[in-house]
Amino acid sequence: MSLVPTQRPLFVVIAGGTASGKSTVAAAAAELLDALLVSHDRYYLDVAEPRGHNYDHPDALDTDRMVSDLRTLARGEVAGLPIYAFATHSRQPEVERVAPKPVVLVEGILTLVDPRVVALADLTVFVDAPDDIRLVRRIRRDVVSRGRDVEGVLRQYLETVRPMHRQFVAPCRNQADLVLDGTCAPELLVQQLVGRVTGQLNGT
Repeated sequence: MSLVPTQRPLFVVIAGGTASGKSTVAAAAAELLDALLVSHDRYYLDVAEPRGHNYDHPDALDTDRMVSDLRTLARGEVAGLPIYAFATHSRQPEVERVAPKPVVLVEGILTLVDPRVVALADLTVFVDAPDDIRLVRRIRRDVVSRGRDVEGVLRQYLETVRPMHRQFVAPCRNQADLVLDGTCAPELLVQQLVGRVTGQLNGT
């Protein structure tokens, strides 16, 4: 699909708790739809001391910058997206320049918290999964893929992840146009999301 210069992209904003499956679903859907995927994780602010830092509070992210970039894409213009290096917990001096596509997927745990992002969305999606399932997934992911120890993962979950989820993330479920069951097979969730987006593109 090629974007007509005067055509505004269809914005799909996807939220959900940590390890709910939202990133996996968003990436697979972006590939099938040939969509541009914008991750909120790109917009983390620099962190001088990562130990004990609250990455799950809205203030941890430069959402002002993301809103500006999304508005640039909405005008059909190229945007310079930040590049965040998680190894150094800092934003890199260079940017990734991306052109809009007919569909722009915006993904992150806190994407539906900011009303400016919600206002840009043509479709809002929430990937929902029970707390125990998400915790097990997060332990498995962080220990196996990120080299962390179980105690550290649990401490972060109890101190920041769980309270921030309850305060900011979970309430977003009520405003989503589409709620996906994160306990289902990812292939099914992708099929549901792609079907909904395709329907909106076709006006059905």
